[in-house]
Amino acid sequence: MDIEIKKKDKENARIVRAAGVVGLATFLSRVFGLLRDLVVAGLFGAGFATDAFFVAFRIPNLLRRLFAEGSLTISFVPVFTEYLKKKSKEDAIGLANTVFTLLSIILVIVTLIGILISPLIVRIIAPGFTGLPDKYELTVFLTRLMFPYIFFISLVALCMGILNSLRHFAAPALAPVILNICIIGAAIFLRNLFEEPITALAVGVLTGGVLQLAMQFPFLTKMGVRLRPNFNFQHPGVRKIGILMIPAVFGAAVYQINIFVSTLLASFLPSGSVSYLYYADRIVQLPLGVFAIAVGTASLPSLSEQAVSGNFGEMKKTISFSFRLIMFITIPAMIALIALRVPIISVLFQRGEFDCQSTILTSQALLYYAVGLWAFSGIRVVVSAFYSLQDTKTPVKVAIIALIVNIILSVILMYPLRHGGLALATSIASAVNIIILCVLLRRRIGRFLDRKFYGSTFKIIVSSLAMWGGIVSVDYIFPWNNEALFNHRFLILAFEIAVGLITFLIFSCILKCSEMMTVLQILRKNWAGK
Repeated sequence: MDIEIKKKDKENARIVRAAGVVGLATFLSRVFGLLRDLVVAGLFGAGFATDAFFVAFRIPNLLRRLFAEGSLTISFVPVFTEYLKKKSKEDAIGLANTVFTLLSIILVIVTLIGILISPLIVRIIAPGFTGLPDKYELTVFLTRLMFPYIFFISLVALCMGILNSLRHFAAPALAPVILNICIIGAAIFLRNLFEEPITALAVGVLTGGVLQLAMQFPFLTKMGVRLRPNFNFQHPGVRKIGILMIPAVFGAAVYQINIFVSTLLASFLPSGSVSYLYYADRIVQLPLGVFAIAVGTASLPSLSEQAVSGNFGEMKKTISFSFRLIMFITIPAMIALIALRVPIISVLFQRGEFDCQSTILTSQALLYYAVGLWAFSGIRVVVSAFYSLQDTKTPVKVAIIALIVNIILSVILMYPLRHGGLALATSIASAVNIIILCVLLRRRIGRFLDRKFYGSTFKIIVSSLAMWGGIVSVDYIFPWNNEALFNHRFLILAFEIAVGLITFLIFSCILKCSEMMTVLQILRKNWAGK
């Protein structure tokens, strides 16, 4: 029994460490992404050239989201892990080489076709540009220049799958930081070298793609993986990955449709509604991207390994622990976003044309998005469980149901609650999504949310409510004023966040939240090791 407990604690610690690495890298990526946006805005403004660049970059970016980062990695990891566990590392590397060769050939073909039909693509996604010949030609030129980015980023996704399966997370997670640095560097140092300065950004994107891929190879070599051409396209593992990947691509497409529908409906609401939703979503994406995606990414190799071994008991414990870790982060984040929604929006965005009224309206959207943060985050873990079982069809079917629920509720709620109704519909649809997925997963592997999960969640909720009390106390002493000077607003918000965070940590320690204890143990070991 002691050996089993130690083994479980070791696996939990591995997930926490991996999630910490991915989360920190994601946070750095978001910081550099914000810096990139500031540099681009400052050097190029908003107009003719930037419109052309953003439209041109949207195309390879969309392909990246559909085929690379999500669907390829999550389809590859379970099959690669199966070969590692049931066969040998040499067999697994052989599979990786075959996928690498086939994927490279497909990507070259896709890239060449994309470059050739760029004029048609631009006409489809930006039909308004056709009436402006100069703008249209610039967009086509930038699209052709950046299309090879999909080649490099897709191979990065493959390397990510290999490294994550071998329990290395740092290099793939830091890749987006490299892209942002390249764009920033190109904008600053190369813009004066081109007749059309915006071309520098496209060069930065392409350079970023090359360097993102190049930085993976030293780590692959260190892990004993040397990617070489292998033309054994009849490899059974390749076919299995392809079968898993097709539904995953449809799942990514459903997400894009969801965004499109929300934007479409928001266009029927008063002016500014699309922007309110966009800014609120950017706030929610921070804890979602930094923590939820990190835990989902970190848990997938563990879940895949347990699924391949048929060790469903350990798999259920890993799912429970991953959920507890997600709740430990997202429940207090949810309460904090609700309590501080106006101060956060005010400090981050309220300047220039973004006035107090814009702050209030954006905070309404943030409120309704925040109530669904637990669902947005939890979906990542439960979907990883299905992928580890090599089932990519079920999450897609449930996502389609959630999409229908979202559309129906959006239409019902958009008029009484305006843009807030669209945000609330998204939150409710996500709750429906995760509930259905959990029911189906329980039927598949049995009960996976144990007493420890419910006990831990209760402690987290109590600690979060105490945190909310601390924030309210600060607000009572220092009432919030949207029209105060920025420095005054910034200091009060920082003080509220500090009081809330300290209160949450104190109560978590008093109540002995198991997730807090795990994190503290890891910190102690790391500190002792130094």
